[in-house]
Amino acid sequence: MVKPVVSAMNAWTCVVLSVFAMIILSVIGALFKSKSHMMLGTDEDPEDSGAVAGAVFGAVVIYAGFFVFCGFQALLHMRESRRGAISLS
Repeated sequence: MVKPVVSAMNAWTCVVLSVFAMIILSVIGALFKSKSHMMLGTDEDPEDSGAVAGAVFGAVVIYAGFFVFCGFQALLHMRESRRGAISLS
């Protein structure tokens, strides 16, 4: 039987933050990829918007990994609570 590694509160917090991060970073990455004037309108902005978009989408993939791991941890806690296990955290 697999036991949770993190507490239920930490798991659910990670799930919520990961969802918000994936949404926000996906929008930012899409704006860079489309070369939006809002993201590339000044002289201090990056020249290669495709590389920036790739880095941002890489962060989305990392947050997706956090979402899967923490979601699995949260489901393990839900399964334990249904069986009547006592939580010490």
